[in-house]
Amino acid sequence: MQPPRLLCFSGSIRSNSFNQALAGAMAKQLSLMEADVTFLSLADYPLPLFNADDEAEHGLPENAVKLARMLASQDGVFFAGPEYNGSVTPLTKNTLDWISRVPVETHHPFRTPVYAIGAASPGKLGGMRSLSHLRDIFVALGALVIPEQVSIASAATAFGEKGELLSDRDADFLGGCAAALIRMAKLNQATHWH
Repeated sequence: MQPPRLLCFSGSIRSNSFNQALAGAMAKQLSLMEADVTFLSLADYPLPLFNADDEAEHGLPENAVKLARMLASQDGVFFAGPEYNGSVTPLTKNTLDWISRVPVETHHPFRTPVYAIGAASPGKLGGMRSLSHLRDIFVALGALVIPEQVSIASAATAFGEKGELLSDRDADFLGGCAAALIRMAKLNQATHWH
C-alpha cells in the first residue's frame, strides 16, 4: 500500500500566523510518520468573496477548482482554523463555500478524505470555540472529522524557532491527532482507491 496522501493547510494567510505554524508542525509530524504530505498556503489560491451572481456571470474561480481537486485527491486533511470573534475566519468560510460549489468529479473534496482539525490562539481557550463551528461546517459538507483535535493556547509562546511545539503536552496532542489521522487515512485509502 502507498503511504497515505495527506494535506495540511490553515485558514490564515497573515505573516507569522500561529495557525500556519500549527499546520506546518502537523505536516512535519506526519512526514516523520511516513505519510506523503502536501503543505499549502491559501495565499497562493486567492478567491473573491463568494457571491452567487458573480458565479453565475463569471463561473467558478480557477483556484476553487484547483483546491477542490487537491482535496479530493487526498486520503486525509489537517486544517488549522484560526478563531475570530468566537468563530471561524472569513477566509476559512469563503474558501470552503467556494470549494463546495465545484461539481464533484470522481472523488469528493469533503467526503473522500478524512479530516482532522486544530487551532492555535494567543488566548487561553486555544481556539476551542472556533473548532466546534469548524467541525459543524465540515460535517455539513459531508466530511468525516475524527474526534482527536489539536488546541494550542498561548500560541505566541508555544512554538520554537524551527516551528516545533515547545510544550510536551501540546506536542503529545499533536502526535496523538497525527497518529489518529494516519490510521483513519489508511483505512480510507483501502476503501476509496481500490
